[in-house]
Amino acid sequence: MSDNQVNASSNSGASNVWQIVGRLVTAGIILAITAFFTPGFTINNIWALGAATIVLTIMDFLITKFTGLHASSFGKGFVGFVLAAVVLYVTQYFVAGYTISWMAAIIGALVYGVVDYFLPGNSEM
Repeated sequence: MSDNQVNASSNSGASNVWQIVGRLVTAGIILAITAFFTPGFTINNIWALGAATIVLTIMDFLITKFTGLHASSFGKGFVGFVLAAVVLYVTQYFVAGYTISWMAAIIGALVYGVVDYFLPGNSEM
């Protein structure tokens, strides 16, 4: 490999890392806004927010990988909306300091979808 090819591949790896970090930060902001505006949805501290963001991202990745469905309120219709609500609800079993009711998960999926639609950073990896 020439030096240019090596530099291009190492820059691509760094770019992917920053893209993942950017998506996590964006997802955390969206989740915080969703919890703020959704009654019955609480995140107690910044650590719970960070853990919930990581869990939500991993669950979304696994669902997409194994089913081909993206847990997004917009873009995949009713199935995506239901998946988003279920993922929001199930996350409370993995993260301490994150609580949500079923009704809040349904409302939260709608709020999450609206906020996610307007915030940048939702590009494909």
